[in-house]
Amino acid sequence: MASAAEVTPTRMLVEASPVADPAPLGLAAFALTTFILSGHNATFIPDLIWVGAALFYGGLVQLLAGMWEFRNRNVFGATAFSTYGGFWMSLGIFVVLATLSKSFSASLEGANLPNALAWFLLAFAIFNTYMLLWATQVSVAVFLVFLTLEATEICLVIGNFDAAHGNANSSWMHLGGWVGIATAAVAWYASAAGVINGMKERHVLPVGAPLTFGNGHAMRHQQHA
Repeated sequence: MASAAEVTPTRMLVEASPVADPAPLGLAAFALTTFILSGHNATFIPDLIWVGAALFYGGLVQLLAGMWEFRNRNVFGATAFSTYGGFWMSLGIFVVLATLSKSFSASLEGANLPNALAWFLLAFAIFNTYMLLWATQVSVAVFLVFLTLEATEICLVIGNFDAAHGNANSSWMHLGGWVGIATAAVAWYASAAGVINGMKERHVLPVGAPLTFGNGHAMRHQQHA
């Protein structure tokens, strides 16, 4: 009795097409939004103009950059961009609700508003601390982005806690604004380097070698924030 032969279908491995590096876009979105809000904290840019950028450019666009970094198998860039995209959208919608909703704003009267902002920023400063440590394995430029961002967040945390205790014109807030502008400048440089280096496929603008050496597969030596 003849037995029927089992036919196993041939499997074809199709290599996924490479995608453009989303890091320069994410860095640019982070830099511009940080600059506008920091300019307000430093008292030379009007308030609330940053909210639209926080929701769409620093928020949505940076979140998309984080999602594309997952496609690139870059865990550092994906985590950083996605988190700070969420940061900007969260901060933006918080201000929208505090401005437009009477019931929402009623719960933020007096010291509650700066106190809430201080805890919000402190939580992200904790996240930023360990990302700062792992940024040493990416590049000098990325490390400087996280270092200046850490200083910015700490200044704003102190400034908001200070404001919650009655010092509304805290010098810590102004200092945080100027340090935030430095953060934006470093992030813009890293973004520009990513654009031109990617176009030329060589290092035209230097970003600096990793400060420590980790798993090269897990963390690509590129600029991310």
